Amino acid sequence: MRYEAPKSLEQAVALLSSANGRAKVLAGGTDLMIQLRSGRAAPELLVDVKFLPELRSVLAEAGGYRVGAAVTCMELIENAAFAQAWPGIVDGVKYIGSIQVKGRATMGGNLCNASPAADSVPALIAAGAVVCILGPQGRRETPVEAFVTGPGKTTLARGELVTSFRLPQRAAHSGDAYLRFTPRTEMDIAVVGAAVNLTLDGKGVCNAARLSLGAVAERALLVSEAAAALIGTKVDEAALQGLGAAASAACRPIDDKRGTKEFRVKVAGVMARRAAAIALERARRLY
Repeated sequence: MRYEAPKSLEQAVALLSSANGRAKVLAGGTDLMIQLRSGRAAPELLVDVKFLPELRSVLAEAGGYRVGAAVTCMELIENAAFAQAWPGIVDGVKYIGSIQVKGRATMGGNLCNASPAADSVPALIAAGAVVCILGPQGRRETPVEAFVTGPGKTTLARGELVTSFRLPQRAAHSGDAYLRFTPRTEMDIAVVGAAVNLTLDGKGVCNAARLSLGAVAERALLVSEAAAALIGTKVDEAALQGLGAAASAACRPIDDKRGTKEFRVKVAGVMARRAAAIALERARRLY
């Protein structure tokens, strides 16, 4: 196995393109190193991108933010301005492993690992985040919800890599939140995850909302029907019940050792309602 640390994004793309599909991108490595040790991944080439400046920055841009794909979880958590603007994304990032893991792990890696239970992904989807990609054909962008196609599978083509996430400008009176259920409080994989992002008008009526669920299907879901239950309401109990029912109806989970299908379907509705309540409080308090 060959190791390369390119000096530019163009060099990284060239290396990935030349490897006949047998290359892996190394940023934090918290998933990749486990896969290498277990034999689940056996690349001919490792392309280390964690030293590339474009992938390592958190920038205010066009009223929103651009977060480099190799920014570590702890760097994002400790960025006070970003955490105030997007607390729901920080909620998700905080769940990624231990403090030691968060010191290495990245949102780019969490997304590209393409686990249905990835904690940062539902929060990014609820936020309306866009993935920025560079490859042999140039740059392209895609919504986060369209990037993962199934467990371990993404829309990345040969030679492409994720460079950053683009987050929109927040409207006034907006709030977001991410919650998950796990058997343990820490160091566990989500049985169900739910993220909600909502905006209130000047009278406290919800005029925009997005809800995403994790670990209840082959990939994280954007559930438009659930978000629609909030729009036009003051996010009262009836609206939250409608949200929860729609969230449960959207689930298509599997049975595994961490939870049954029936359990996940029920818990998805509960997590969705609780996340919406936190997002509502933040919308009222922060903006």
